Amino acid sequence: MTSYVLTLIGNASSAPLEPLHIEAVRRDLAATGSVNWLADEEACDIFFESPLLATEIAERARLTLPDIALDAVCTDLGGRRKKRLLISDMDSTIIEQECIDELGDAMDVGSQISEITSAAMSGELEFFDALRKRLSLIKGLERHVLKNILEERISLTVGARTLVQTMRHHGAFCVLVSGGFEYFTSRIAERVGFQAHQGNRLAFEDEKLTGEVMEPVLGRSAKLHSLNAHCNDMHLAHSDVLAVGDGANDIEMIKAAGLGVAFHGVDVLRTEADACINHGDLTAILYAQGFRKSEFVLS
Repeated sequence: MTSYVLTLIGNASSAPLEPLHIEAVRRDLAATGSVNWLADEEACDIFFESPLLATEIAERARLTLPDIALDAVCTDLGGRRKKRLLISDMDSTIIEQECIDELGDAMDVGSQISEITSAAMSGELEFFDALRKRLSLIKGLERHVLKNILEERISLTVGARTLVQTMRHHGAFCVLVSGGFEYFTSRIAERVGFQAHQGNRLAFEDEKLTGEVMEPVLGRSAKLHSLNAHCNDMHLAHSDVLAVGDGANDIEMIKAAGLGVAFHGVDVLRTEADACINHGDLTAILYAQGFRKSEFVLS
């Protein structure tokens, strides 16, 4: 038997979590341990022991309440609130958009690029091939357009700043990683509060995109390498790491982290992640670590 905590996360305004929901899950799982509300009508911890795997428990909880937009995250108790490194994907995770799709729209090739992006995110197309194909479609885009896109078309995902600022307040180092572009990671990192970032560097000639990125090209493994490098520098174990992403190119870092979270992720990522947030915003990841809403750093 393993000691677990199952966190149920609803939405106080659209899908409130109620005591009867908690009791239904406890009955189904034969959970006799204590209950701890993290936020009224929004998040609750259930403590218990079970021979099942954590992912099996979370799935059973979701199936117990199929008509509710509910997220269920099950973790063991060891090191739950001791994550010292947060490493997160950017596009469709910390921000709501895919930056390269927005660049494609500016060149009137948005639909073509979106199709390639979707195939890459789901694992149907290898990262480097997808990157090359998309870059060739935006060759010639003027540099000033990137600034316009950042200011007019890029929005933060709900809870992004709260997640990062709360993690920092409680001692975590926060890193933004992307197979996208440093132009955006540098500015989004500053806006949200990440302490480090990485992304591919776009190549320009005469203030226009050449259709290439500068070496080294950061692909799928670059995120795992970043995780490992920060662990080495900070003398951390992988169990000290919280990793968050949404696409196939996040799989390696998600699998390596002590808590790997698929945030509104594609199917191939959800099957590899320790936890899935399918309905909530990024603050759900704080609840999954046992933070009360009163402990959030709001900004």
